[in-house]
Amino acid sequence: MHEDRSSDEPHDGDVITMSKRGQWVNRVVGGEELSESFASREEAVDAGRSLAATLGSAHVVVDSEPTGAITDEAD
Repeated sequence: MHEDRSSDEPHDGDVITMSKRGQWVNRVVGGEELSESFASREEAVDAGRSLAATLGSAHVVVDSEPTGAITDEAD
């Protein structure tokens, strides 16, 4: 069963949508991080929700304040 959550602790297999260095990414808890990133929160949430539905897991969105800049770790 698929569900969206925002306050519960994520479990292995859940899909988390979060901001990372100014881009939105999806990752599966306990799995390898996906390399796909998104410029907007909405795109990432839609993709994360779809991935969670495919996996039969929950989707958790971690909100953060937008910085307006995409940064690189090397900077």
